[in-house]
Amino acid sequence: MAQTSTVSSLCFRMLMLAILSLHCAKATPSVPAIFIFGDSTFDVGTNNFLNDSQAKANFPYNGIDFPYSEPTGRFSNGYNSADQIVKQFGYKRSPPSFFSLLNRSFSFKKRILKGVNFASGGSGILDSTGLQAFVIPLREQIEQFSTVRDNITALLGQENTAMMLSKSLFLISVGSNDIFDYQRRSANTSTNLTAQEFLDALREAYQNHLQKLYDLDARKFGIVSIPPIGCCPFQRFIGKTGDCVKELNDLAKSFYNATETTLTKMSSQVVGMKYSLGNAYAKTSDIIDNPFVFGLKEVKQACCGNGNFPCNASASLCPDRQEYLFWDQFHPTEAASRLAALTLLGGELRYVTPMNFSQLVQTN
Repeated sequence: MAQTSTVSSLCFRMLMLAILSLHCAKATPSVPAIFIFGDSTFDVGTNNFLNDSQAKANFPYNGIDFPYSEPTGRFSNGYNSADQIVKQFGYKRSPPSFFSLLNRSFSFKKRILKGVNFASGGSGILDSTGLQAFVIPLREQIEQFSTVRDNITALLGQENTAMMLSKSLFLISVGSNDIFDYQRRSANTSTNLTAQEFLDALREAYQNHLQKLYDLDARKFGIVSIPPIGCCPFQRFIGKTGDCVKELNDLAKSFYNATETTLTKMSSQVVGMKYSLGNAYAKTSDIIDNPFVFGLKEVKQACCGNGNFPCNASASLCPDRQEYLFWDQFHPTEAASRLAALTLLGGELRYVTPMNFSQLVQTN
C-alpha cells in the first residue's frame, strides 16, 4: 500500500512537471536564435553531407515517425532531443544543419539569424573521438559557428551581433562518444591513460571549447550531460548478462561532476556567462528504475534491432514505439526525447541546475 502511494505521488509530480514545463515554454520570451552543438543526440542531418562518414542515419527505419516517414539523418524514429527543446521555445522547426544551409546559399544569411545546428553524430569533445568515422568534432563545429558569426556581423554590425548572440541560446550535448572511445582503447591496451587522466583531459578540452564560444559572444549555455551510457541496449548485449556496464556509468557520473565544477568556476570568472546543466544521468536512471511512472514499458531493449543489431530496414521493429526508452542500440526514441526536453525546460534542481532552460533564457 505504501509503495502504491509513493508511485501515485510520483506520477502526480511528473504530471505537474509536464504542465509546468509546457506553461513555461509558452510563457518564455522568444529566443533570438538557437545554436546547437554536439553528437548524434542533436544531429539533424550534418553527417548526410560527409561522403566518407560511417555515422549516418539517413535510411529506414530511422525517421519512420517523422513527417512523411522521412529518414532525415536523425538517429531517431522521429524528432530528436534538439528538435524537442527548440519546439518548446516556440520554433516551428529546428535550425537546419550548417552544411544544408551552405547548399542553399541564396537563403544562408537569412536563415542563420534564427540559429544553426552544427552537431555531428559520432563526434566528441576530443578531436581524436570519431576520427576514423569521419565526423565533425566539437572544435570544428565551433569553427563553423565562427564563420556564421562573421556572416551575422556583416549583416548586423559588431555591436548588434554581440547583443543578439548574448541573448541567444547555445545548446550542447556531447561526451558520450569520448567515453565509448576511451573504453575501446582501454580494452585494446592502446592507451596508457588512467581513468582520472582521461577525465582531466576531457574536462580541460571541454573548458577550452566553452571559453572559445564565450569569446565568440556566447553567453547562455544550455548543456546536457552524459546519460548512463552503460545501460544502452548495445552495452547490455555485449556484456552478456544484460546488466548495465558499471565502468561506463561511473565515467559518465564523474564527468558530470567535473562539468558542474567547470561551469561554476567559469561563470564566476567571466562576465555575463549563464548556464543550465541538465543531469541526463539522473533523469534517465529514474526512467529506467520507474518506467511506468514516465509512460514507458521497455527500457532495456531497443525498438529497432532489439539492441543486438543495428537499426536498418532489415532489423526487427517494435509496433509500440511510444513505450520504448531506446530507439536503437544507443539513442532515445522520440517519446524519450520529448520527456528530456520537458525536464530541461521546467525541471527541478535534481535534473537541471542551477536553473532550468526556461529560466536561463529569461536571465539578463
